[in-house]
This record gives sequence, structure tokens and C-alpha cells, in this order.
Amino acid sequence: MMKAVFAGLILLLSSVAAFAESRPVVVELFTSQGCSSCPPADRLLGELAKRPDIIALGFHITYWDGAQWRDPLSRPESTERQKAYDDHLTRGQIYTPQMVIEGTEDVIGSDRSLVLAALDKAKPVAATTVSIARDRRSATIGAGAAPRGAGVLVARYVLTHTTQVRGGENAGRSATDTNAVTSLTMIGDWNGQAATFPIQPPAEGEGLAILVQAPDGRFLGAASTEGPATSLPQAPRA
Repeated sequence: MMKAVFAGLILLLSSVAAFAESRPVVVELFTSQGCSSCPPADRLLGELAKRPDIIALGFHITYWDGAQWRDPLSRPESTERQKAYDDHLTRGQIYTPQMVIEGTEDVIGSDRSLVLAALDKAKPVAATTVSIARDRRSATIGAGAAPRGAGVLVARYVLTHTTQVRGGENAGRSATDTNAVTSLTMIGDWNGQAATFPIQPPAEGEGLAILVQAPDGRFLGAASTEGPATSLPQAPRA
């Protein structure tokens, strides 16, 4: 009898552990429309964004912007985020296209084999659960073990953006960018206790990700959602 109870307990704990670990891997691409090496990485990010086990985010940096071409998706905050990763990942070797996996490993974003290998060995930490309400107006972070300084971030992004590049290294090309981040906002701290935060729902053609991140870059929880699907024009009635 005791053996059966013990076996049942082990099975239950294994199921709970498996559930706790089942969250998407967070992938961040630092890119620019002014960088000739970036289009293959942008296409790869578009492929990864279709996978349900990945939250793919495109951060367009500013240091490629110049007189010939300014990336309309570039943001100083994206550049600052890449520099923050530089402190513990690349240590002075900032580059594009850079893909950061789970905030703890970086690879050349255009090298498919390196990216896929990094994803295969990624072990996302699930220190907490992240759930987004059905109406997309709030996000709840569950209770768990929180390191000091953990924060809750909201990343908002455009699902697809196409630009005719008229200058710079990619002049004459049509750039299609996926999940291009338009804002990244810290909405609160996570101290290990369950908490609910109000959020603005994404609009049509937009998405948002809720990210719980430790000071050392590790993600502790993550979830994403998209705005309503584009409504198709109705055929005229006879």
C-alpha cells in the first residue's frame, strides 16, 4: 500500500515539475535594416516566431542609423538593452545580428545551425507561472522563488512590418520584420508572491509578451498574446 502511495506521489511531483518547466523559450534578435548581414537573421526570427514553444522578439538598434538610411523600427531603448546584455555576455563585442537565447547565451543570428543548436540545449527556467487574462487586460505572475531584483516587463511589438529600404547597405531591398518591438516597459517587481498587473491589450496586428527577468538576464517566466485577427472585408450583399 505504501509503495503504491509513494509511486503515486512521485508521478504527481513529476507531472507538476513538467508543467512548471513548460514555458516558451525567449529569443531576442538585435538587428537593423541598415545591416547587410541582418536579413537572413530577420527571416530566421520570422520562422521561429511561428513556433509555439518560442517567444521571438526583434529589437532594432540605432547605431546602424545614418544619413543614408534610418531604420524606422530602431529605438534607443533597444540599443540600451543590447548594451546591458553586453555586460555579462559579450563584454565589449557588441554586434549585429545578435540573437540572445533566454538572456544567458548569444549566437550570430544569421547562423541557422548555431541558433538551432542553442535552442535545442536551452533549458528555460520556470520559477513562476505567467498567465494573461482572456480579455488581455491583466497579467498574473504566480508565487515562486524570486531572486532579489526580479522585474516584470511588457514587450509590445508589431507582428509584421514591411519597409522599402531606400538607402544604406540594403538599399533597394524590401525588408520584412517580424515581432519588431515598439516598447519595453517595466511594470513592477516580482518578490516571489503572486501578483496581478493591469495591461493594455494589443491592438490588431500587434502582440505583447510578459517577461519576468532576473538582474543577471535569466528569464524566470514568460507568456505572450496577440491582438484580434485582421477582419476580412465582407462581400457586398446581393
